[in-house]
Amino acid sequence: METTLHRQLKSLYAEDSESCEVRLGNFRIDAVQCNRLVEIQHGSLSAIRDKIRWLLDQNHSVLVVKPLAARKLLVKRRRRGGRIESRRYSPNRASVYDLFLDLVHFVRVFPHPGLSLEVLMTEQEEHRLPPLARRPRRKGYRIEDRVLQTICSRLHLRNARDLQDLLPPQLEQPFSTADIARAVDIPVWLAQKMAYCLRETGAIQQTDKRGNARLYCFTDTDDPEEPLPASRHRADSLAVSDSAVR
Repeated sequence: METTLHRQLKSLYAEDSESCEVRLGNFRIDAVQCNRLVEIQHGSLSAIRDKIRWLLDQNHSVLVVKPLAARKLLVKRRRRGGRIESRRYSPNRASVYDLFLDLVHFVRVFPHPGLSLEVLMTEQEEHRLPPLARRPRRKGYRIEDRVLQTICSRLHLRNARDLQDLLPPQLEQPFSTADIARAVDIPVWLAQKMAYCLRETGAIQQTDKRGNARLYCFTDTDDPEEPLPASRHRADSLAVSDSAVR
């Protein structure tokens, strides 16, 4: 079921109401903006990998929008449409580096001359209901809806240089995944996913080993192309209007 978050982002990126849910071949495109196809993906990027590959093979220009929750308000009800039982902020906060949880499944598609990624750091509401049935290993809730409150920042990625720029320039070379983890304050397991993505996209290369740890250095990436025109968002103030929510 489509979430409010997804509908809100479609309305922000589409040129007009007729530019949402446009059929192209066997696919539906979330939005069309200045002859560019926009796909909004809150879930795993692997779910749209084949779709994006097909669109690029047809020489379309594609923008994939990936919203991450920098802050999330949890809203709990006992039943759909019922009284709110509790509202609290989740202690979990996403950072831009959480992109690499998904990008590991997308490096066979990105980078590509016709493809851009836009990471949105957002504040969201997550509306929860009790699970339909309690089963082992199931979460103690089900998500009814997600609602966008604010877009805090945007990060536009087009090529290996943009990914390379996510590492601090003062990072001493060669470096390991443990060095990456310390430099950007993320867990080592996430730094390993980041290193994999950077290596597969040509942003870094392995040079040696220190014990069992692989060592990497920056590659000389080509100068990035001129950026695409800035997204024409009607809510450019970053706050989402009530009309967008509806």
